[in-house]
Amino acid sequence: MKSISNLRDGIVRGETTARAATESALNAAEKLNDSLNAFLEIDRAGALNRAAQVDAQSEKTDLPLAGVPFAIKDNICVRGMQTSCGSRILGPYHPPYNATVIDRLIAAGSVIIGKTNCDEFAMGSSNENSAFGPVKNPWDLSRVPGGSSGGSAAAVAAGIVPVALGSDTGGSVRQPAALCGVIGLKPTYGRVSRYGLVAFGSSLDQIGVLAGEVSDAAAVLQVIAGRDSSDATTADVPVPDYSAELNEDVKGLRIGVSRVLLGKGVHPEVRAAIEKSIEAYRDLGAEIVDVDLPHAKYAIAVYYIIATAEASSNLARFDGVRYGFRAKDAPALKEMYRKTRDEGFGPEVKRRIMLGTYVLSHGYYDAYYLKAQQVRTLLRQDFTRAFEKCDAVLTPTTPTPAFLFGEKVDDPLAMYLNDIYTVTANLAGVPGISVPCGLSSDGLPIGLQLLGPYWSEARLLRLAHAYQTARPLNARPRVFA
Repeated sequence: MKSISNLRDGIVRGETTARAATESALNAAEKLNDSLNAFLEIDRAGALNRAAQVDAQSEKTDLPLAGVPFAIKDNICVRGMQTSCGSRILGPYHPPYNATVIDRLIAAGSVIIGKTNCDEFAMGSSNENSAFGPVKNPWDLSRVPGGSSGGSAAAVAAGIVPVALGSDTGGSVRQPAALCGVIGLKPTYGRVSRYGLVAFGSSLDQIGVLAGEVSDAAAVLQVIAGRDSSDATTADVPVPDYSAELNEDVKGLRIGVSRVLLGKGVHPEVRAAIEKSIEAYRDLGAEIVDVDLPHAKYAIAVYYIIATAEASSNLARFDGVRYGFRAKDAPALKEMYRKTRDEGFGPEVKRRIMLGTYVLSHGYYDAYYLKAQQVRTLLRQDFTRAFEKCDAVLTPTTPTPAFLFGEKVDDPLAMYLNDIYTVTANLAGVPGISVPCGLSSDGLPIGLQLLGPYWSEARLLRLAHAYQTARPLNARPRVFA
């Protein structure tokens, strides 16, 4: 699959058509889906109709994404297509409206080919929690692609589409990006509208971008970023030209490294790859400085209190009354509620709802939820102090390469610890990006993560682009279109 700029420019110049690009993506999606299970819905008729509309426009130069095929995570609303969130409780629900990001992509000329598989309600780090079966990692079909945006990451890694949208509540864009060897960008909280994103943790959720190239992530962010009157949490902050800064020199930029975060629990090959990436940035002229994030060690505990509390509240709306799945043979309303939620939700979602209800309950709110919010404030302050010394903080994206299916699914704590480097960005609201930085001895991708101050996406993209240009991951996964 070509990059966005090459694909779009060819369509604008008349060297190819949006239909040809769309058919190529659709054919690849249909051919590989039996192996990958990356898509829950492939909309051939709708995509070809949309491509015809793009081709019919006489003037395409004002369409920054003219004819570019996209895949969309199945918790982002697209009118006329399913939005199941990987759950039986929503099933074949079709929303009557588009998410704001979808309207902006369509206005920019893009073509949506389908909805991608994900952990149920975006709760998971391996895509094993989907009610419709796990997504397979294109690099090794016996291994997880990461979660919860595993379908979007796999679709990009396998070359089906150049770019896809996912959501990131605790690393659900960056973590699968690292395990699948692609770029994963989580913007600052409030940079991209959440209107039309099915809520998991409202103070943590953010729509993000998965792409093969940093330049593609920048092009998509340019389109979807900005204030939205439908989402009061979006900020009225100017959106810079992200692509304009990509090729600027990174010499003199300061990259912070917390050596404590490279200690216990990090796979030796991940640590070695990160150390090499630090040296690569030195070679590019960046300055490496030591930083301290003393409260990062509490991040997992804080995250799984706040996220589950918000999930408990947000998922209360799925009761079988208004839309989605409704249990049969329930003689009374209360019994219908109980059976619907018992049969409709999977075990991980039930676990998080119960945890969230517990920490919000009388007698435990102050001890757990309130305390977690106080530590969250301390974590934000840690980042504020760190960014006084540096322009970005570099960490691993994940502590290990992709693990085998079944390896951690029965041990929730081991699974949760896989997000140890990513949840901090969501708790603090800062932007982050994952960039491939090498392969393990098993030929599995390893990702580095860059975190920056609020609204610093342009600088993060610049740093990521410099690294990808200097140290590209030229290997391809075993399953590739």
